[in-house]
Amino acid sequence: MKFISDIIKSKDITVSFEIFPPKLDAPLGPVMDTAKELSKYNPDFISVTYGAGGGTSANTVKIASFVENELNTTALSHLTCVSSTKEEIAKVIEELKANQIYNVLALRGDLPSDGNFPNPGHYKYAYQLVEELKKSGDFCIGAACYPEGHPESHSKSEDIENLKRKVECGCDFLITQLFFDNSVLYGFLYNLLSKGIEIPVMAGIMPVTNAKQIKRMTKLSGASLNSELNILIDKFGDKPEAMKQAGIAYAVNQIIDLIANGVKGIHIYTMNKPDIAEEIMRSISSIIKG
Repeated sequence: MKFISDIIKSKDITVSFEIFPPKLDAPLGPVMDTAKELSKYNPDFISVTYGAGGGTSANTVKIASFVENELNTTALSHLTCVSSTKEEIAKVIEELKANQIYNVLALRGDLPSDGNFPNPGHYKYAYQLVEELKKSGDFCIGAACYPEGHPESHSKSEDIENLKRKVECGCDFLITQLFFDNSVLYGFLYNLLSKGIEIPVMAGIMPVTNAKQIKRMTKLSGASLNSELNILIDKFGDKPEAMKQAGIAYAVNQIIDLIANGVKGIHIYTMNKPDIAEEIMRSISSIIKG
């Protein structure tokens, strides 16, 4: 087991992948195969999400354990708190420890469909989960951040103040939500430093390979599509192979620019597609070596 914070300190550039569990009624095998394929590219870690509403927590631990203990690749297990009681969260934390998983991405998670917070038996905010993880064991804790602001925040400054609270509670690193304009990230990083937030920030990169999917995801996340990407989608959106190729090329160029400008952590949202990760890794193999 390696702490991600130690990996970050030991390397000039880190590259990591994210995968997600299947739906509850689907087999785990294909996701395990995806993890196995991704591990061949020697990522610094593989993160495993929950699912909509936190319904796949058991599968998240199983997959993270497979990554950590069978593939010998550092696993980052997501843990969302708003959809589970405090007792349920405590149980998951014990399961993580039993499976030797000590890297956790602490998230609030999606609110119920009515938009209201659950009863007092639930945590309401991610910083509360960070505090609980700090009390519960020797965890390396990551948190999410939003270069364009959290969709529920009234302002970007309010969002950064909320982020600062998570950092002060013990976060070791941050992973950004997807974004497509690097200048947005650079401005965000400057604002973090101005507020005294100095922990490592990894840039979350989403290759745009499906036009309908990315429009749905940007609507949910609050991320915006810039003119360059909109042109690609308008031109190739109805041509799947062309869109895939153009989207990978855009992601590669985005990563190259980020690294050239001093960003030291790249986190790729693979959408469980190892072939896309392979294309990206082949294109940046010499660049990430420094």
